[in-house]
Amino acid sequence: MSPEQNPSRSFGRRSFLRASGTVAAAGFLAACGGNTGRGGGSAGGKAAISQWYHQYGEAGTQQAALRYAKAYTKADVSVQWIPGDYASKLSSGLVSSNGPDVFEFHPDVQMAKSGQIVPLDDIIADVKSDFTEKDLAANSVDGKVYGIRMIDDPQFLYYRKSLLEKAGVQPPTTFDELIDVSRKLDKGGVKGLYLGLKGGSDILASPLIWATGSELLTADHKVAFDTPATVEGLKKMRELYTSKTLLLGAPTDWWDPSAFTQGLTAMQWCGLWAMPGIQKALGDDFGIVPLPGIGSAGRPVVYNGGWSTYVSAKAKDVDAAKAFVKWLWIEQTKFQEDWCTSYGFHIPPRKSLAAKATKLQSGTAAEAVKLFETKGHYDDPYWTQAMMTISQDMVNNAVVSGKNPESEVAKARTRVEAELKKIA
Repeated sequence: MSPEQNPSRSFGRRSFLRASGTVAAAGFLAACGGNTGRGGGSAGGKAAISQWYHQYGEAGTQQAALRYAKAYTKADVSVQWIPGDYASKLSSGLVSSNGPDVFEFHPDVQMAKSGQIVPLDDIIADVKSDFTEKDLAANSVDGKVYGIRMIDDPQFLYYRKSLLEKAGVQPPTTFDELIDVSRKLDKGGVKGLYLGLKGGSDILASPLIWATGSELLTADHKVAFDTPATVEGLKKMRELYTSKTLLLGAPTDWWDPSAFTQGLTAMQWCGLWAMPGIQKALGDDFGIVPLPGIGSAGRPVVYNGGWSTYVSAKAKDVDAAKAFVKWLWIEQTKFQEDWCTSYGFHIPPRKSLAAKATKLQSGTAAEAVKLFETKGHYDDPYWTQAMMTISQDMVNNAVVSGKNPESEVAKARTRVEAELKKIA
């Protein structure tokens, strides 16, 4: 969802959320929490459950979360709506006595191996086959499912049809074409392309590697990105960055479509969640394409982001927390449909619900679903927060600072190998 969450993931939307931090959580609960109106403690013998969300940007999401919580009758669920640096606050909260019982986040092997979250195989067992295999894999560690996928959020390039037509160019299908098209669209006060406040060095770190044909890690969790193709990808990204056709310094980051809808840029990296707002602003004057492939082994890439829900091992009542997660994200299919398609567009992770999501079955939304299915790359739970930061440093140093790409890839490999030893 377009998050106010991530003013920092120029801080791209997800890198921000993945960034671990040490910000003290004390005090923010009272400042930011909402609740069901039934008080924060247990009453009448019912368990009290604290459920955390990052602050979504779409209007109506907080009200929906509160409505779902209020509908649950077997426990008192208090919803905490966390603005700003959600990852840091969650990191602090999970080791404190005031953390969440239930929370949303992204798959990460360290949370499982450190015992911060509990397996959820028992609550998903009856409907496991209704979730996509890749969503299950992204939330599994050592054969156990730790997260229940809530939404799938593919990310790709939006382009303005009328501006491309006026410039006499077609949507780019290779990275060289992307650079060329960006140059030709950069005119009349409209920049060619917007990749966020950091020029894409954060949010595109993983997609850039995938677009070269390389992988982040091997299937047995060893470094796989240190390839000549990745070096070539960094060089091409540097060429794009130094073309001076990128929009930099926009009022909002990549996850917000305002720069695109307000005519500041002809193309922008953003997510499916933004499509209803773009349609409202531009009608049918837009299209989407994957990040083009780079080099002879390159491939077009869509990043399949999303959110999953977890149960803290430090929950006051783990069984009650798991029962609530099962009720909301397994049994309440109407709430799941509402969450996925009423506040921006998101693909339901449940196959049965995706089949009924009529808003996603025509026009550009249907194209997005097809790209999600055919060009999408998912998170690897073994690619940890620290590794993501390392890869972003690599891209930033090589692309923004112009440092030697071969050296940056080698340094990143050494650092990632050190991180892998920690989780071996």
